[in-house]
Amino acid sequence: MNKRSVGSAYEARAAVHLESLGYQMICRNYRSRMGEIDLIARHQGYLVFVEVKYRSDENSGSAAEAVDFRKQQRIIRVARWYLMEHHIPEEQPVRFDVVAFEGNQVRVIQDAFWT
Repeated sequence: MNKRSVGSAYEARAAVHLESLGYQMICRNYRSRMGEIDLIARHQGYLVFVEVKYRSDENSGSAAEAVDFRKQQRIIRVARWYLMEHHIPEEQPVRFDVVAFEGNQVRVIQDAFWT
């Protein structure tokens, strides 16, 4: 499998896992000229932008560590574009979560970073 198909498979697994936790999926693989967000969902009154990361082992660091400051800033820019494009009111609470797959373990990190 190539990287894209592996990424898609883990994004699908993440969506199913999040739905089991009460998330309502709105969009998968949102793309704009600003970039891409893996998953967008609603959860407990929040509009949640989700980054999915996978690592088969920790040789290159943990999956969560891969969402570094630069990646966070890119996700925030895309999220702002999404909010503007979909006319979401400024009052709508938003959150940035990370779903980290490390081997067979899955970890959901709510409020992983802020704007």
